[in-house]
Amino acid sequence: MKNTALLIAISALTAGTANAAGRDYIQIVGSSTVYPYATVVAERFGKSGSFKTPKIESTGTGGGAKLFCAGVGEGHPDITNASRAMKSSEKEMCAANGINDIVEVVIGYDGISFANAIEGANLNVGLSELYLATAKHVPNPDGSETFVTNPYKNWNEIRSDLPAQAIEIMGPPPSSGTRDAWEELAMIGGCNTFEWVKALKKSDKDAYEENCMHVREDGAYVEAGENDNLIIQKLVANPNAFGIFGFSFLDQNLDAVKGATVESVQPEFETIADGSYPISRPLFFYVKKDHVGVIPGLEEFLAEFTSENAWGSDGYLADRGLVPLPDDKRAQMAADVKALKPM
Repeated sequence: MKNTALLIAISALTAGTANAAGRDYIQIVGSSTVYPYATVVAERFGKSGSFKTPKIESTGTGGGAKLFCAGVGEGHPDITNASRAMKSSEKEMCAANGINDIVEVVIGYDGISFANAIEGANLNVGLSELYLATAKHVPNPDGSETFVTNPYKNWNEIRSDLPAQAIEIMGPPPSSGTRDAWEELAMIGGCNTFEWVKALKKSDKDAYEENCMHVREDGAYVEAGENDNLIIQKLVANPNAFGIFGFSFLDQNLDAVKGATVESVQPEFETIADGSYPISRPLFFYVKKDHVGVIPGLEEFLAEFTSENAWGSDGYLADRGLVPLPDDKRAQMAADVKALKPM
């Protein structure tokens, strides 16, 4: 029986992989943050003339994982971009659909910008203020060790020297890896500045996560979709509003928007690279090993993306705002990708 089941599984996988041969271009989905980097590589790769330009769809990290993990074959993507590491539940979904050999590629680092229009107020905040501005529930302002529905409507209610203007934040939806990173880095980081809340993680983890990771729903935070360029346009139209998006979009639009100072550190290439900017994270993409050697150009695309000319310290992706991995980590990652080492 075991041998029969194994033969059936192999036959199904072989059929799915064979179907992939019917597609003569690389299909990529996933993170809106990684999208511009992948697009630059894809355009250069296509212009080389050897293979077709890969087709890339910005679906958000979570949406990309669902598409990527749905199966093997020409009807399913070869690569999914991600602005966070793949979740265990996503790995399980992949495995359930016959995708067991996945190559994880860390492409570099990105900072999450909290930004507003050039003519807007200059904001200097800590993680605690960002948490109090964006969370659904916050510690009671009366000092008691209880949570209340977020009462803060204006910035100066959080801290008296902040602007006397309404809290208006445009940010990513739950499907976005940027939203996940914001919750983990900014909101949990802010939660942990309250000692009694930090201690709650050990005594009541569910209550800790419920009150530290849920974004407010009273209109102060508006889900602005996966299109970061659209958020920037809205910020320019409303100088009192702030937006949450990847550093690359800030770096490419410094004529229109500026980043807030967080914990006395500005979001800049150098501060993200050295880890001093507190809201920063690695960026990824994931590859189906079963599609390599079947989809034309996939192996060559990986080689281009992980070349020094692309992701190196002086590469063309650094010019677009990507903060490169340290030299030794970059070399090891390139070697692992070349060997198609599964995660």
